Amino acid sequence: MPYDPKTKCYPYTEITDRHYLVVKKDDGTVFDKNYPYIDKSAGYRFKRFLMRCALVTVAFPVTYLNLGLKVKGRKNLREAKKLLKDGAVSVSNHIHMWDYLAVMLALFPRKTSILAWDKNMRGENKTLIRLNGGIPVPVNDPRATAAMSKAVLDYLKEGGWLHVAAEGSMWEYYMPVRPFKKGAFWFSVKSGKPVLPMGFSYREAKGIQKLFYKHGLITLNIGKPLFPDESLPNKDAIRKLTVEAHEAVCRLCGIEPSENIYPPVFEQNRRVDYY
Repeated sequence: MPYDPKTKCYPYTEITDRHYLVVKKDDGTVFDKNYPYIDKSAGYRFKRFLMRCALVTVAFPVTYLNLGLKVKGRKNLREAKKLLKDGAVSVSNHIHMWDYLAVMLALFPRKTSILAWDKNMRGENKTLIRLNGGIPVPVNDPRATAAMSKAVLDYLKEGGWLHVAAEGSMWEYYMPVRPFKKGAFWFSVKSGKPVLPMGFSYREAKGIQKLFYKHGLITLNIGKPLFPDESLPNKDAIRKLTVEAHEAVCRLCGIEPSENIYPPVFEQNRRVDYY
């Protein structure tokens, strides 16, 4: 973990969607137009079934303990069950290496997939990420991006569930909600699927908890679904949904949007001095 105990800081970057983690391995996998972004093979499905068993019996309980996890807002999932039964695009801030495990836990038994950093999908954790629904996002290859986008749209239209860490990178224990990138909302508008906002916030460790949780405990807050505005052109609908989802996640984290980032800036992705 790239944490400096002397300064008690993480090396957050100047640009808000940039990664600072170092992926040590690169197996050379090429994410081109022929890569199976949504793998429907029998072998993959069987391995993912085994992974799901491991999640339920081992990973989910460990996630509760490791994060001090509390999930709020499950009522919103129950109330929107019919609206979400044919799939959705969930979005959240990205503040821990394990936060996707928390998302999968909260949404279980729904089977989720996630857009993943291409370097992670070539690195030491590639198998774990892939078998938990990881879909690599190709870079610098328009035909590969088109192939990935088509595969994901088909997956959504067939009732799949996609999760996107909409800030674009993971910044550990960062509290303000960084600007959202538009990709998740492009998929929502193009597929006609709702967006489910989810926000990670923190609770103060108390008593004996202070011995185990130096950064506090994590709460995952689930909001109410948002829907694309079908009266608008796609470009405007995507921007509107991006802003609405960002504001919803801010509020789920206990932050008024005007206090988090002012004026609202999206896709600019320069670090903002929130406080």
